[in-house]
Amino acid sequence: MAARENGVDNDLPGEYKMDYKRRGSALIFNQEHFFWMLQLRKRPGSSADKKNLTERFEELGFNVESYDNLKEKDMMDKIRQAAEADHSDADCFVCVFLSHGREGHIFANDKPVSIKEITSFFRGDQCRSLVGKPKIFIFQACRGEIEDEAVTGMAAGDDEMATEVEEDAAMVYTFPAGADFIMCYSVAEGFAAFRHPELGSFYIQDLCKTLQHQGSSLEFTELLTLVNQQVSRRTHNDKKQMPCFTSMLTKKLYFRPKEE
Repeated sequence: MAARENGVDNDLPGEYKMDYKRRGSALIFNQEHFFWMLQLRKRPGSSADKKNLTERFEELGFNVESYDNLKEKDMMDKIRQAAEADHSDADCFVCVFLSHGREGHIFANDKPVSIKEITSFFRGDQCRSLVGKPKIFIFQACRGEIEDEAVTGMAAGDDEMATEVEEDAAMVYTFPAGADFIMCYSVAEGFAAFRHPELGSFYIQDLCKTLQHQGSSLEFTELLTLVNQQVSRRTHNDKKQMPCFTSMLTKKLYFRPKEE
């Protein structure tokens, strides 16, 4: 029986098993251009985010597949194929969306796609080969139009000033029941995210920099917290950005190098 102190279980979480044959798949959906009737602006700089993410996840051992400007049907086909694939010899799964968002949706080229529907394909009762394994979803998109105020007087440092602001909102939703999901957002609910038209978004820049230097040594939620800190120290026209993540992980997650 587990030991208890003051009525609380004293057991500490273990680590996810990360010594399967493969690290796993990482899908990147990059949306820079949109069907004209949506009246959404182009997203210059997103290709830099895609390139940066591809390099970092490949360094961690992932098999990266990236797609540009897919229509909703094609995007959902790729997601369904990934959910139906056999992940039994893989450590985990990653899916990244670089786009505009709105009210619980992320935009494909021609229409919005439900975030809840996307993640539902990877529930334990739908994707059994990922049961008990980390499922990481990363969203680079605004979740509102509010630009956060700088209240601490923190200097912008040497960061380049962004000249674009992401649009619309990928809002919080009640995502499917099931453990081992972690949802990573570039910005807190209701707020805008910043993107440089050449260097890419603040959040993806700092996420990739941290993955490059500490991705194989730092526990993943600690790494995300460090990214939150780094992004919060940036300033654009006296405005701030605050990323966040929602973790349903049940163990500690490390991407230590695999043994040859």
